[in-house]
Amino acid sequence: MSDHAVILMAYGSPDRLEDVPAYYEDIRGGRPVRQELVDELVDRYSRLGIGQSAVSPLNEVTEQTRGALERELGSPVYTGMKHWHPRIPEAVELALADGATTLVGLVLAPHYSRLSIGDYRRRLEEALDHRANLALVESWHDDPGFIEFLAARVRGTHAHVVFTAHSLPARILDEGDPYEGELLTTSRLIADKAELEHWSFSYQSESATGEPWLGPDILDHLTDLRSQGVDKVLVCPIGFVADHLEIRWDIDVEAAEKAEELGVELQRIDMPNADPAFVAILARLTAQALAREPAKA
Repeated sequence: MSDHAVILMAYGSPDRLEDVPAYYEDIRGGRPVRQELVDELVDRYSRLGIGQSAVSPLNEVTEQTRGALERELGSPVYTGMKHWHPRIPEAVELALADGATTLVGLVLAPHYSRLSIGDYRRRLEEALDHRANLALVESWHDDPGFIEFLAARVRGTHAHVVFTAHSLPARILDEGDPYEGELLTTSRLIADKAELEHWSFSYQSESATGEPWLGPDILDHLTDLRSQGVDKVLVCPIGFVADHLEIRWDIDVEAAEKAEELGVELQRIDMPNADPAFVAILARLTAQALAREPAKA
């Protein structure tokens, strides 16, 4: 029995098409969701073939990553989803019941924002309620191993590389949130490491909330690149580490359709998923967090 455990956190995804309404409502904090929005999301999952099996890609990839990380560390790793099962509080209870006195919180997202990693931390701390020590990996956007991992996926390309990440409400800039700065740092470090000549950054997956979001959006950015004479693009989603809807739909369908319309050849890198080299990076980040003095319960 180990005295420490890892809570591996991810966004979560519905297991079946009939779970989509409840999942969407959970994302919106229990507020009702207009039926046309639910229908649109169900249609996207259906067109991608997601929901036809018992487990959707994100949940399956997260479980593969969890198992691989547990084997790499030789200590327990529990999955805690933000918006689906098993939820973060469930993971905490399992870890404590198994005797863990220190928990390492690790989110499968490299960049810190109060609205993302900060929210995961809040949920984890509330579930833990001072019953054990907590060490949190809050950001790994400039981790040398992570940078080299992605640099290897774009090195040698003759295409213009577009780094992408999930957009967030633009108000975070006025609040001093480090999210955009960390994203641009990651992009620059990868470009330097891979010796890229032509690269840029854009956002994707903006939600319709009625307020301004960070830009430029990749669809608009592709139009701008084409006007500059770019006809080959390699998308490198630095803000995501697994195949899920934001990758398979927003990049592989929407961005690909826009690129075809513009006469641009578009490809994207393979996502890290449960690649052994990526799992080794997560294991090292975990070990480093444990080596630091954990926050006292």
